Amino acid sequence: MDKRTFLKRSALLGVGGAIAGSLPGSLKAAGLTSAGRPAGESYKLPELDYAFDALEPYIDAMTMEIHHDRHHAGYTKNFNAAVLEAGLSDTGIKEIFRQVSKYPAAIRNNGGGYWNHKMYWKCMSPNGGGEPAGDLQKALEKSFGSFENFREQMSKTAATQFGSGWAWLVSTADGLVVTSTPNQDNPLMDVAGVQGFPLLCIDVWEHAYYLKHQNMRTDYIEAFWHVVNWDYVSGKYAKAMK
Repeated sequence: MDKRTFLKRSALLGVGGAIAGSLPGSLKAAGLTSAGRPAGESYKLPELDYAFDALEPYIDAMTMEIHHDRHHAGYTKNFNAAVLEAGLSDTGIKEIFRQVSKYPAAIRNNGGGYWNHKMYWKCMSPNGGGEPAGDLQKALEKSFGSFENFREQMSKTAATQFGSGWAWLVSTADGLVVTSTPNQDNPLMDVAGVQGFPLLCIDVWEHAYYLKHQNMRTDYIEAFWHVVNWDYVSGKYAKAMK
């Protein structure tokens, strides 16, 4: 066989290998998901849309850095390991949440920690605060009587959540509802007392505020309202209404 024929055949074999590698069985054998990602690395730690110090003086830079780079990173790493072990690398996270009670605690805890924090970062902005407008404002007024009533109920729910957890504004079939979940649960999970489409969340784990506010959770909640990204929340509401 001359050199030209050898190279031609090698190229054809390479193409054939690439095509074979695109088949589900071959992907599994190669340790890849159906999306072609390395198995166990389906979920990536998202970058923030702003600098660690961008929410000062309301949310301090050191808390943001530790919260994102250590806590959220830890949940992301552990969730990837958990879905790989459970054989769920090809299952969407919201589908996992819909039947999370069937899966090991590591899926529920780390999956919630991963997804909840992704939303939490988006719920805040250096240009946040104030009040919403448009359809979201009208919906809040319809469900709670006024924006002030909603804010008071959301703050109280966050402040009184026993131990670690989250406060949520949720779109349900009956309108907008304020609720809370323990640990890293969220309203998309089948274990949640109130299920629905999450619009806004407040993280009330101590690591979200303890460096700046120590045990004064209510001070942190008050500070949070100064950075709420109402554009993002309004976008979530518009999506929920479709």
